[in-house]
Amino acid sequence: MAKKIKAQIKLYVAAGQANPAPPVGPALGQHGVNIMQFCKQFNDQTKNREGLVLPAIISVYEDRSFSFIIKSPPSSVLLKRSANLAKASGTAGKEVIGIVTKKQVEEIAKIKMKDLNSSDLAKAMKIIEGTARSMGIKVEG
Repeated sequence: MAKKIKAQIKLYVAAGQANPAPPVGPALGQHGVNIMQFCKQFNDQTKNREGLVLPAIISVYEDRSFSFIIKSPPSSVLLKRSANLAKASGTAGKEVIGIVTKKQVEEIAKIKMKDLNSSDLAKAMKIIEGTARSMGIKVEG
């Protein structure tokens, strides 16, 4: 028989750097999850993706066991990395603070493909281009 889900938790955690400190510890502790076990499993699965912030969806079951799914990094993080930016523009649309190429947008779309609402690469690229525009990043090519 399938386990009954008690709660679902969504966290953004740096790859390979999960620790019991906030936000991980309090979010998992209130549901009775073994925090160190989660941290070890998460760090083992993400050790090759250092420097990225990854969303994790954690399903907590009635018996306090858990399972989790690691999604692809947010588009904004990938765009900032491609454009070598620390943060997005505060006045997007008026100020261009970075430039990415169509090739870089295509690579980001391929990474994000399984998490986007599109199965077509051209449409996925349009979604990423829209995110770039809202961040003050110009797409060339």
